[in-house]
Formats: sequence, structure tokens, C-alpha cells
Amino acid sequence: MSQSKNEIPVLIAALGITAAVAAGGVWWLRQRFDGGSSGLSAQNQPVPAATESAANLTVPTGRFKYGGSTSWAPIRGATEPLIQQTWPDFELVYESPPSQSPSSAVGIQMLMQGALDFAQSSRPLSDAEKQQAQQQGLSLVEIPVMTEAIAIAVHPDLSLPGLTLAQLKAIYTGDVTNWQAVGGPALSVVPVARSDRGGTVQFFQSAVLGGAAFSPNLQRAATTTAALRQVSSTPGAIYFASAPEVVGQCTVVPLAIGRSEQQLVAPYRQPYIPPADCPTRRNQLDLAAFQNQTYPLTRPLLVVVNANGQPAEQAGRAYAQLLRSPTGQQLLLQLGFVPLSAER
Repeated sequence: MSQSKNEIPVLIAALGITAAVAAGGVWWLRQRFDGGSSGLSAQNQPVPAATESAANLTVPTGRFKYGGSTSWAPIRGATEPLIQQTWPDFELVYESPPSQSPSSAVGIQMLMQGALDFAQSSRPLSDAEKQQAQQQGLSLVEIPVMTEAIAIAVHPDLSLPGLTLAQLKAIYTGDVTNWQAVGGPALSVVPVARSDRGGTVQFFQSAVLGGAAFSPNLQRAATTTAALRQVSSTPGAIYFASAPEVVGQCTVVPLAIGRSEQQLVAPYRQPYIPPADCPTRRNQLDLAAFQNQTYPLTRPLLVVVNANGQPAEQAGRAYAQLLRSPTGQQLLLQLGFVPLSAER
């Protein structure tokens, strides 16, 4: 598996549990995937509801390439080595785009071009992608695997209880340009986002902005690492990203958001841990709020396959089912992602 160097710093907090999970070794994974009775548990966290049984899966043999959304990076780092050691003939290889940054859109295009066997996406297929696939004679299928939240990061010195979704929209469309307009200090707003090709940005534009254009004052960041550094050094800056990449950080503050000012919900478990106490102690994701959707900004993460009956499709489906197994979902919980409800 390859990993861009500039992704590594921001993933340290999100991957803090990975060493502990991996330390259990292949024995732990085999025992649980083969029907062991107990998996990992975390206080105040939701219970996995996925119903797939990994012991009954048919895992194909061969070498399979996959890639796509950077929101999947913590999952790749934690699950790939264990899967490879448990099923050595099921070889997964992360494929980076040759000439552009990885994203949901790029991964889906690489899948349609035959450069990937399956793609990891942080948003549903767009109408344009569905039309393109149909024109190419492809049948793309989206397999929901888990739910994650989007967190809003601001400078630690910004005194603000939170933002409503309407206020968040006004900030990112440019209707609000000073924090004073939403109850903050007299300070210019500096909205930051990654490239439009990223699944997180596309989801945010659809879910929060309602498809409206971003503010002409929007500043672009190449990576989440770069964006968080900008927020930490710019008192008026604001940025959105995958919650596991934001909540445990020491140099920014994750902001509470809500459908109304009376319903503001933080993405972290109480009590709040201030930056001065970090990294000795870090804020922890409130997965229960994500699962019951009292936290209002969540989305599914999906595996995308081309349904043609070939080994590539089988590999993508097997990978998704492994993650949806009880053990897979417990591991995802430790990384900050929420199991799907049983009816999904």
C-alpha cells in the first residue's frame, strides 16, 4: 500500500488505535472472523448491527487493485495488513492515481477505465457518473459499508458555541463574511476547502449548500494536513473534513453544529478536552451521536464495483462484506466509523 507523505501527519490521531488493534495479531482476526464470541468494545459506543458473517464469505484468489477516497485512508492502514495475513491469497494493492490527487471522483474514474478492480467512495455516484458508466456498458453498484461524520474545524481562539447548518451554508456561500454575524468576534471569516474533485467537498456542497456555489473568497488547500495547519494559524479560518481527521487534533477546535441554535451537537464526547491538555489527552468521537443522527452531518462510505460477474467484482464485494462482518464493524468503531443499521 502506498500513502502520500502529506497525508501522514493528519492521520496520526485517527490511527492512534491501529497499533493496538494490530497488536492482537492474526490470531485475533482469525478467531473473530471464524466465529469468536466477543469482539472489541468501547464505553458509550454503539453496538454493531451488521449481519454479514465473515466465516461464510467466499474470498477470491488473486491480486486486486483498489483506491479512491482519502477518507478511507485510516481504514486501509488498519485492515489491509490483517486481511493480507489472514487470507494470503486475497492480495489487495492500493493504487495511487498516476498524475493527480486521490479522491472519490478519481477512484470511480479509474474503476471505469479498468485501472482499479473496485473503488472506495465517500459519496454516492453522481448522475454524470451513472450516465458515463451506462454509455460504457458498465453496471456500477454501490455497497454501503459504514457511516462517518463531517466535522467543522476552527481556530482555538474563536469564541463561538457552534453553528447551525444554515449559518454554515451562509459562511461557505459568502453570505456571511464576518464571524460577528453568527455570534462570534469581529473577525473576517476565512473559509477553506479542498479540491472540488474530493468526495467530502462534493458531499458538503450538496448536503449543506444545497448545490449552491462556494464563496468567491474560498481558499483551497491541497490536503487536509495543509488545511488544518492553515486553520491553526489563522484565527478566522474554518474547514470541514472527515471527523476522525479533525476531532483528535491538538491545534484546532471541532465546532458543534445543529439544525437550530437550540440543537447544537458536538462531534466529540463530553467533557471537551482543551488544546492545552493535548496530546496527553485527546477528544474522542461521539459515535452514538453520529449513529442516532442527533449530529446532523453524516454520510455513508461505499465500495463501488462493476457488476460483471468477474473476479474484480467478487473482490470488491468480499472486501465490503469483510468490513460489514461483526468483527470488521468493531474494528471500524475503533477507527471512528459507525456500523450500518441492520436494515441496510
